[in-house]
Amino acid sequence: MAATRDFDLTTGSIASHFKRLAIPAALGMLFTTLYNVVDVYFAGQLGTEAQAGLAIGFQAFFVLISVAFGLSSAMSALVGNARGAKDIRSARRLAVQGIAFAICATLILMAFAIWFGPRAIALISEPGAYRDAATGYFYWLIAALPGFMLAFSANGILQAHGDSVTLQRGQMVAFFANIVLNPLFIYGVSNVIPGMGFNGIALATILSQTGVMIWILLAVFRLEIMQDVALRHIRLEWTTVREIMAQMLPTTTAMMVMFVSGFVVQFALKEFGQEAIAAYGIALRIEQILLLPVLGMTGALLPIAAQNFGAKDHARVREALWFCWKLGFVMTALAAPILWFGGALAMRIFTEDEHVIPIGQSYLRVDGFLFPLYMMLFAINSLLQALKRPIFTLWISLYRQGFGVAFFIWLLISVFGFDVWGVWLGIAAAVSSGWLIALYLAQRIARDEIGGLRG
Repeated sequence: MAATRDFDLTTGSIASHFKRLAIPAALGMLFTTLYNVVDVYFAGQLGTEAQAGLAIGFQAFFVLISVAFGLSSAMSALVGNARGAKDIRSARRLAVQGIAFAICATLILMAFAIWFGPRAIALISEPGAYRDAATGYFYWLIAALPGFMLAFSANGILQAHGDSVTLQRGQMVAFFANIVLNPLFIYGVSNVIPGMGFNGIALATILSQTGVMIWILLAVFRLEIMQDVALRHIRLEWTTVREIMAQMLPTTTAMMVMFVSGFVVQFALKEFGQEAIAAYGIALRIEQILLLPVLGMTGALLPIAAQNFGAKDHARVREALWFCWKLGFVMTALAAPILWFGGALAMRIFTEDEHVIPIGQSYLRVDGFLFPLYMMLFAINSLLQALKRPIFTLWISLYRQGFGVAFFIWLLISVFGFDVWGVWLGIAAAVSSGWLIALYLAQRIARDEIGGLRG
């Protein structure tokens, strides 16, 4: 039986499509973030060293699953374009080949991770307990790679059909499972399950995310386009692989640059001790929670714009972008004061360390001013992916999260002698200048593809 969550985004109200896609997507990301918050909370019960190890180990792991983010965007854009053009055969081919590609990429990444993980962690940490905790945690997380890779790539197919509910439901269940599994594996049950300590957090992630993967794949194979799939369709075809990689690699590389940027920040922060690293890890979780409505909305722009670009309705693509920006300004105006005035209170939810709290609070105060810029940048990335011009998301990311972050942090700390504030202000300078570059590129590409941002 075909899935019922399969929507034509080329007709009907733009606002209603954003509501249908963005709210479930934001809720799904909320539970994903709360899932991570649970990990941070239980790591905090084990001490600041465990929280620092969690922040670093997860950062290294996210460099690997940047491939999953790229595949998700590629599937959403390519299948969405085919769906908008009413080309069911192409949509089926792209979906099946995308899943097969994800399986192959996962096996390669798992082998690479064994070499990559400890070296990346050693680069941004000092020898000691928190480095050991991060390394052990990372090794366990390698087993979670299939869950993340296949779930993300399959969810891109669902997004292309206007379905953001399936992931939301999967992440909700994973969140509640994580609340139970974390203490179960960390502390164990006397004479039944031995306690694993910090590594129990990783085992909980492996089991819950594998469950999410199975749930999403089942939903994909209920789609109408997948009803005539045979085993022979899974064999990779080079022409389709090139099409997928052309859309995936720029986004993957941009995401990888973003995560490497996190390493740059943590490398700079290690000069100020493990308290600074722990504060940054906690503050990022708080930032993610407040960004969720924006991420849901800008993520919804991708399938809406992709289907309408496939249908050659350029005016509707522009309408979707401007609706996204206008609503985004309202969202960020509501979130910023929380960061400015409630940062310390939010930090205290996760740590009682009086050295960690003010450091995290200082980051959140700077972050509040950047929220509108993040919103516009995320929307531009979705637009460029929908227009099948993802290479420009890479150039933007290389500047903003590669050169910009490294240069401005170095300038403020090494040349002007700033303390941890130099890291936060360096991030702000990179985001602000990257936003200006992104606006210029978006206007230029939109002029060629859809007649400009305003028409």
